[in-house]
Amino acid sequence: MSKPKVVITRRIPKAGLARVQEECDVRQWDSEEPIPRETLLEWVEGIDGLYCLLTEKIDDELLDAAGDNLKVVSTMSVGYDHVDVEACLKRGVAVGNTPGVLTDTTADFAMTLLLTTARRVPESIDAIRAGEWTTWKPEWMAGQDLSGSTVGIVGLGRIGATVAHRLSGFDCRILYYDVAPIPAVADPLGAEFVDMDTLLKESDFITVHTQLNDSTYHMFDEEAFKKMKPTAIFVNTSRGGVVDQDALYNALVNGDILAAGLDVTIPEPLPPDHPLMKLPNAVVAPHIASASVETRSKMSVIAAENLIAGVKGEALPAGVTEQ
Repeated sequence: MSKPKVVITRRIPKAGLARVQEECDVRQWDSEEPIPRETLLEWVEGIDGLYCLLTEKIDDELLDAAGDNLKVVSTMSVGYDHVDVEACLKRGVAVGNTPGVLTDTTADFAMTLLLTTARRVPESIDAIRAGEWTTWKPEWMAGQDLSGSTVGIVGLGRIGATVAHRLSGFDCRILYYDVAPIPAVADPLGAEFVDMDTLLKESDFITVHTQLNDSTYHMFDEEAFKKMKPTAIFVNTSRGGVVDQDALYNALVNGDILAAGLDVTIPEPLPPDHPLMKLPNAVVAPHIASASVETRSKMSVIAAENLIAGVKGEALPAGVTEQ
């Protein structure tokens, strides 16, 4: 009996690849760079399953190119805004993602950005390399204390709650904003539900962990940044589209906020000559919040299990049911 035919759109960790190869006839784009769109549209014709990454847009054009055999789209990511879930489900194509597995790793990186940005670490390293470290100076490269500060968390889901737990050791006052209060999660963490305006005005640090959708697109715009403290530090590890980057740039240049740490941007990759990359008070990382060896390997296996279940017509271990 022939194995189901699947396409893997990138080089992935060995654990996930080996699992797919056990069950499927695999065609893989074996590169660290994204598969060209025209190649992907050609390769998906007649396949049973697609294993993709955030860089692949799964839309009607691709689904038409794949044809009626396609049973599942499995993305090696938690976010799935690159997948038209409604279009897939209408065609009977299951969609899977990798929730949960990267919670701790991403929360750790959010903490990394909070501390790195607050204490001006990249700026200090650049100063050393530029020969600016001449002696000990009382106020040179002085940063902000996370300990004892007020931290606003936008989105108290898995990752946001884990960040709040990490912050418990820093004696922070924790505020949070979400679509509704979540007392079962917030109360044990000592987190206080507030409206968005209150969070913006009272927080010394703001860290974003919300989904990207119509209601959160550019929720951090010029008006939002102007409501923040001029000493506030803004961190985003969710999705780049949550932030109006032009507004963020202006806020950093004009002193509306003190600094920002970003793991996600629009576009990705952010060009080296982008204005944000030239600011000493902007720390930009290349979307690596989930990039630990252990986590990426686990993500690859979950995506593999979703793919295998889908091509067999079984329920996905981590299926997406709505956009």
